[in-house]
Amino acid sequence: MTDETKTTDAFDLVTKIDDNTWEVPTDYKLGMRVPGRIFVSETLMHGLEKQTLDQVANVATLPGIQRYSMAMPDAHLGYGFPIGGVAAFDKEEGVISPGGVGFDINCGVRLIRTNLQEEDVRPHIKELMSRLFRDIPSGVGSKSRIRASDSELDDAFINGSRWAVEAGYGVEADIEHCEGSGFIEGADPAKVSDKARKRGKPQFGTLGSGNHFLEVQYVDKLYDSDVASTFGLEEGQVTIMIHCGSRGAGHQICTDHLRVLSQAVKKYGIDLPDKQLACAPAQSTEAQNYFKAMACGANYAWANRQVITHWTRGVFERFFGKDMDDLGMDLVYDVAHNVAKLEEHMIDGKKKEVYVHRKGATRAFPPGHHDVPNAYRAVGQPVLIPGSMGTASYVLHGTEAAMDISFGSACHGAGRVMSRSHAKHEFYGEDVRKSLEARGITVKATHPSVIAEEAPGVYKSSSEVVNVVHNVGIAKKVARVLPIGVAKG
Repeated sequence: MTDETKTTDAFDLVTKIDDNTWEVPTDYKLGMRVPGRIFVSETLMHGLEKQTLDQVANVATLPGIQRYSMAMPDAHLGYGFPIGGVAAFDKEEGVISPGGVGFDINCGVRLIRTNLQEEDVRPHIKELMSRLFRDIPSGVGSKSRIRASDSELDDAFINGSRWAVEAGYGVEADIEHCEGSGFIEGADPAKVSDKARKRGKPQFGTLGSGNHFLEVQYVDKLYDSDVASTFGLEEGQVTIMIHCGSRGAGHQICTDHLRVLSQAVKKYGIDLPDKQLACAPAQSTEAQNYFKAMACGANYAWANRQVITHWTRGVFERFFGKDMDDLGMDLVYDVAHNVAKLEEHMIDGKKKEVYVHRKGATRAFPPGHHDVPNAYRAVGQPVLIPGSMGTASYVLHGTEAAMDISFGSACHGAGRVMSRSHAKHEFYGEDVRKSLEARGITVKATHPSVIAEEAPGVYKSSSEVVNVVHNVGIAKKVARVLPIGVAKG
């Protein structure tokens, strides 16, 4: 610990621990049970909203919280928890809170490698993106080509990626290369409302809107060639990144259970500084019903990304006249961003089961961990951190330090600095598209306003955010990938 100085202005009560670590002390807000820990550079710290600090402090008041209420370097204001928030709660004495997961349950990202090189793809990128945009439904209310039955929906809710693969949308290796094999145990479709089912049934294999995307990229730089080789990555290689979640099903699951948990707060006498932190004791019926429904939403999201992967491979196969094996289109990995999981961690020298809430944060498990696929166990879990449209994305690997520092967690992206409404006043979609086109990046979107909302200037620097994660040591840089084509909802 070095340089124990205080920041100025709105951050008078925040203590600088080192160049990338800041502490929110327990006297920041009445009722804090643990300090807050924020992992940001000084530049990022002074760009942080005070409301985000307040949310970190609010989370620290929740019963059963362990060690710290944390915020990753992409942190910004969210619902209840900050986006970029991480907190772990004792299995018996703690709580479960939908605000610590978010409305887009298991919004996540996956990376697909190929044997193609940048020069094989760049001359054809406009036509390739047109075909991807045509064949992968995107946008608000987009509908799938799949007409799932009720029993198929239940199967997806319970089995996640495996349902999709067994239905013909992928290969067995895809399951092995997903976080948790692409599902969470304990999902119970009976805890999902009819409205959530109706919203989810027609949306398998759809990108949705907002910051979700399908991006064709190339590996621009390697930081660790040995780990990159283990992940199947090399310089100049074309990759595809898919970023989306549980669509209307997940949103409705969160909405439905927030109503119940808002009442449970009163029933169990939990004093909250913010009603958006609605929660219930972890072992209560209300909390467990939410967890079982949340698991359904998370599994739906894994199935959704799996279907998109299958259709993406199909576009590449038809476009390049080769099958997926010849194209080398293997899934590198898939990580969840918005989820709560029951995990075992060392706390105060003892193993303890805790519900780790990661809201706009991703898992970063170390070498040797039993939850890391065999293929990667020697180097640690791939950590995928997408940039904003037009900026770099990064592949990292998890570390042992992450288990001690952040419950095996890292950031999930660049993090917004501007609201969508503000962005539409600040940027014109067509101007942004032309600017990206001039840089060799083709963008397809349902409407110019979508491009404006997701302009690169709306986000923090992905490079600076990733450097914090790397320097803190919770994940180490492996490769940088740059976009050449982006499909947005």
